[in-house]
This record gives sequence, structure tokens and C-alpha cells, in this order.
Amino acid sequence: MKESLVDSLAQTLGKLPGIGKKTALRLAFSLVDNRELASDLSAILSETVTGVRECSLCRNLTADEVCETCLDLSRSNTICVVHTPADQRSMEDTGLYRGFYFVLHGSLAPLDGTGPSDLGISQLVERAVSINVSEVILALDSTTEGEATCAYIANQLESEQIKVTQLARGLPPGALVEFADSMTLSQALKGRRGY
Repeated sequence: MKESLVDSLAQTLGKLPGIGKKTALRLAFSLVDNRELASDLSAILSETVTGVRECSLCRNLTADEVCETCLDLSRSNTICVVHTPADQRSMEDTGLYRGFYFVLHGSLAPLDGTGPSDLGISQLVERAVSINVSEVILALDSTTEGEATCAYIANQLESEQIKVTQLARGLPPGALVEFADSMTLSQALKGRRGY
């Protein structure tokens, strides 16, 4: 039996993080019922897919070759390393950090085939050296993969004699930076320690 278009839409929406089967079906019906919203969503999705790319310096998402953050020369001479663009946004929203960023788009996961080159770690080291940073702050998730990634990055930066710190563990083990509230991130940023 052929799957209906609504079911296909619900199945696709269900691939989004945090969207279960029932929520996906409810969203699909809502979009079919509201054709104007569906059309607007379709247009912005198409525009986003074709117009968004990685910044050539920090790998954050941008519509330009270099993002606004990397072009802001008033920022402090530090780099905060995060897993995802969502993590970068969370750190920026605290208002406490005014340096540069580097987005890994993941963690080291050799069993899944994700290695240092997939995360742009050599690009991070090159960037840190080229702008002569005073500190690299590792703001990675406190998971096994996050800790392994921190250790690898710290090892790579050690030979360049660059100070490496890690967020204080105001974030509990297993916590994701993206979902931490501003107070927790604020305390973690203020209490960061040497690596």
C-alpha cells in the first residue's frame, strides 16, 4: 500500500530531534490545514538550504564567507570551542563571553568514523596561532566523547604553548551546552579551569 503524502511529511518531520511520532503527525496535519504557513515554511527552508554555509574561519553557520562574529574586531583575543552552532548561540546569549568561536560540528567518535579532520581541529589550531590567542576555552559537552575531544584539542594546542581552559563543571556530567540555562552557563564560564 502506498504511503499518503501526509504520512510521508509526518515521517520526515519525525526525523527532527525532539519530535516524536504523534507530534510529527500533528505538525503534518497543521501544515496541510494551513497552506499559507506551509508555503512560507517551504520557501524559508529552501532559502536556508541554499543560502547557509560554514564560516571559513570558525565553521559557524552564516550566509557569507566569514560570519559577523569573526569580522567583529572588538572581540577579545580568545577562542571558545563548541560542538554545534546551537552551543555557540547559547554561549553568546549569556552576554559574558565576547571573544571568537570555533564550531566543531560534533565530537571525536572513532567507532562512528568521526576523526580530528572531520571536526576541523587542525583548522582550529591554525586559527588560534594566526590570531595569537591568549586562551582557548573548551566549552564542550561533559560526555565521554566531549571529554575525549577536549583532551585531544588540549594536546594539539600544547605544542603551540597556548593556554587551554575548560568550562567549570557547573554543567553536570552528560549535560548538553545547548540546553543549559544562562545561569548554569554563566557559572561554568566564570569558573573555568586550566586543562
